[in-house]
Amino acid sequence: MSAERTDPDTPRGGLAIFHPTGETRLHRNPFGKDVANLQLWQALVRHGGFPRVDVQTVQIVGQDEVAQGLLAGSDSPTEVTTSLRIISSSASELGALIRGLPDIAGLAWSRRRRASDRAYSLIGVIHTLAPPAVRQMIAATSTAPVHPWDALICTSPAVRDAVEALFGDWEAHLAERTGGQAPPRPMLPMIPLGVDAAALAASAERAGARARARAPFGLSEDEALILWVGRLSYYEKAFPQPMFRAVQQAAAATGVRTAFVMAGWFPEAGEQRLYEQAARAYAPGVDVHFVDGNDRERLADLWAGADIFLSLVDNIQETFGITPLEAMASGLPVVASDWDGYRATVRHGIDGFLVPTLGGPPGGGLGAALLEWHTIDARSYQNYVGSVAQHTAVHVGHAGEAIAELIRSPDLRRRMGRAGQARVRELYDWPVVARQIHALTDELAAIRAASADPPSGRPDPVGGDPFHAFAGFASDVLALETRLTAAPGATATDIAEAGRLAALDTAYGEFRGSLALCAEAFQALAAAPSGLTVREVLLAFPVQRRRPLELGLAWMAKCGFVDWLT
Repeated sequence: MSAERTDPDTPRGGLAIFHPTGETRLHRNPFGKDVANLQLWQALVRHGGFPRVDVQTVQIVGQDEVAQGLLAGSDSPTEVTTSLRIISSSASELGALIRGLPDIAGLAWSRRRRASDRAYSLIGVIHTLAPPAVRQMIAATSTAPVHPWDALICTSPAVRDAVEALFGDWEAHLAERTGGQAPPRPMLPMIPLGVDAAALAASAERAGARARARAPFGLSEDEALILWVGRLSYYEKAFPQPMFRAVQQAAAATGVRTAFVMAGWFPEAGEQRLYEQAARAYAPGVDVHFVDGNDRERLADLWAGADIFLSLVDNIQETFGITPLEAMASGLPVVASDWDGYRATVRHGIDGFLVPTLGGPPGGGLGAALLEWHTIDARSYQNYVGSVAQHTAVHVGHAGEAIAELIRSPDLRRRMGRAGQARVRELYDWPVVARQIHALTDELAAIRAASADPPSGRPDPVGGDPFHAFAGFASDVLALETRLTAAPGATATDIAEAGRLAALDTAYGEFRGSLALCAEAFQALAAAPSGLTVREVLLAFPVQRRRPLELGLAWMAKCGFVDWLT
């Protein structure tokens, strides 16, 4: 493997993206974070202004395919390259590495092992705070070599406040345990996610789209179409009963025929039946329809055909919410729960209405019990967040009044829709977001350049080198002074053809030297009657081949091609 060695004070200006699969297409029923991450990578390439963006993957992918998927005909001058994460040096060359998770602790240890703490900046993106595993990822930055020139992007003020509280509580715990001071934190910039404002606005204005969307429901222009878009998951997104009740109340109050269309997908077979049952119970006077959200053409028509967008999320899994932005960009007024990221994007009375929410009782031990049931594997994560959501209220009466007010006033709908479109163009269009991330990389680079080297460069004591961690298991270890000899009867040909007779001989060979390299080293050993030390063998080869060959020597001993002197 090549090490990443770059002067941390050398000015750079590109960006590396850790995108393990390298996929640039969305599959059916995608999760919101996958959609957001892919759109973010596309925005950084098309609008970020980086000279070069390198996509680090864990498998070989076609560079042209990745570039085409991210650029998609854009005239951006950014050069798009790809590299294998395990051997890539692009982060050191470009100055920053971003990934679509807050899990940067492992990357920080990798940075120390392969380069230095100041070699480049690490940036993670927080899409949710609810899973205990995600919270542990964030807490792990306190014990990993993470520094103020690294960052965890918070997509809303509510997320940043929650992360700061998490760090505060965690640092107090560490201080209590150790009597020490709090470790450095990563920066916590507030940068939202985005949407393609122009494309959504243009799509909503297509000739015939509105009529085409409303025709299957038999709606005239005087009747109301309320739209939800997103995963139809009562346990990870929103219980639908408050929405059904609110739409029913609005329809009854206005006397206007109303259809409520829920465009999305159900995580499990049979769950649509639960929604249909709830709709019959709580919205008997409303036409409730379920539409496949994977049908992109029909969804585009629905953005044009709807009158009001409704999203009463109640789940701690949600932290930002892309669909209200898509609705605003499409010119729709939004009725949304007053909930974390929603309250940062939708302005009450301007772009739509925010509906009050009521969280469950904190401090009584019940919430902690719900979490414990999940952490001991007695209940799934879905059961955990669903239980919390079932005891989180959204004010049905306020929601119904807001929907009714919008149904009664086409002028209010248009005014709020125009305000929402302007707000998205100003703050949430992908070019705006991409430029903020570029500015963040510049700020982190300046902090890094002005900082002294950290006092310690200790390797990861928990997830480091297993040959070091378990050195005491063996009676001896392969060291530079270990003397090796060619085993009697073994030949270089045996090594070059290893695997022909026994496939197991060549298992797990990704990191060691090639068979040809090992055979070449064997010939040197065979020519030395008293053998050679590992150091003497390695010095006979170029620097970049020594580490793989070192592992190759251990493999040759494993297979009985070489002996070691004890």
